[in-house]
Amino acid sequence: MERGPVILFDGHCNLCSGSVRFLIRRDPHARFRFASLQGEAARRLCMEAGAPLHAATKPDSIVLIADGRALERSDAALAIAAYLGFPWRLFAFLRIVPRPIRDAAYRFVARNRDRWFGRTDACMVPTPELRARFID
Repeated sequence: MERGPVILFDGHCNLCSGSVRFLIRRDPHARFRFASLQGEAARRLCMEAGAPLHAATKPDSIVLIADGRALERSDAALAIAAYLGFPWRLFAFLRIVPRPIRDAAYRFVARNRDRWFGRTDACMVPTPELRARFID
């Protein structure tokens, strides 16, 4: 298993790629590493962490692999926010909202993300400086 938290994202989704760039800018200690859900590394990491098969085959959710387990949807987003500094860490308080409600809001955005933000034919290509943070 890869060391440290790994964020699996839809590499063709403009919202997802923008979120990765957002996280990179706010992760000065370079704790997060990233992999596209379309790649073999994501499938391997999901299998190792016991994530549901759809997590690696149907890229409709962000997945956080950390501490040997996989989190999806709102659980992943809130756990990622908890790793970040102030003020982003404050979003962790949303864990008090029941998961079905949080995930319904997450699924609403996921269903509409391509229409709102667009989609690319190719995955995001990291700069040479960031290449080490991406898993093939």
